[in-house]
Amino acid sequence: MLRDITLGQYYPAESVIHRLDPRVKLFGTLVFLVSLFITDNFIGYALALCFLATAIIVSKVPLSFIMRGLKAIIFLLIFSVLINLFMTRGEVVVSFWKLSITKEGIYVASFMAIRILFLIMGSSIMTLTTTPNNLTDGLEKGLGFLKIFRVPVHEIAMMMSIALRFIPILMEETDKIMKAQMARGADFESKKLTKRVKSLVPLLIPLFVSAFRRANDLATAMEARCYRGGKGRTKMKPLKYKKRDALAYLIIFAYLAGMILVRRFF
Repeated sequence: MLRDITLGQYYPAESVIHRLDPRVKLFGTLVFLVSLFITDNFIGYALALCFLATAIIVSKVPLSFIMRGLKAIIFLLIFSVLINLFMTRGEVVVSFWKLSITKEGIYVASFMAIRILFLIMGSSIMTLTTTPNNLTDGLEKGLGFLKIFRVPVHEIAMMMSIALRFIPILMEETDKIMKAQMARGADFESKKLTKRVKSLVPLLIPLFVSAFRRANDLATAMEARCYRGGKGRTKMKPLKYKKRDALAYLIIFAYLAGMILVRRFF
């Protein structure tokens, strides 16, 4: 299960999306996520599916690799669907015991499931096609206007980039600790809740120790390299827009306009 988490990982490939400016990918991801919340019909989600499918095909990231990351949210997905399915009032379709499924509940639960799946897949495309360094540069450049309000943009971008980079590392570390503890007799698959909770103690303590140790090593390495924040720093590869980035922006705006029209007229 831990190895199925793809968020924060980078998938190297030769594709147009990989070569896009990170600011374009950040903006496109933001537009895609917002569009999922402004649409309320199947036509809008069909358009979002076409946009997402095109991005996956062009990125050359295997669909199986992206779908693997969805295994980690199965519980959240099922929980959200069940809550909306049984808690939404309306025209009753099926009723048993004290629970009832309504027509409106099916409608809302379906949209919720599609929305969560698209959210995870859309976010994964951005992280899988963007290196942590490019992601940091894109965030810093994209949020540069906030410097007027004295917001530490560089530090925020750096923290987000490090957090994303540490996700797969910590997952790998957790997997190693689990295997070591299972070899010592720990039971992580017990059906009893109390035993499962107790078995987490020998897992969480080494994990926290490892996380703090890695954070301390990173801080020491940054200090040894005289890191003092973003002020006065230069870039080895400064970000510059190219023709493909302008074309990507046009496609993104066309998609956003299409979603707005779908919501307006359907």
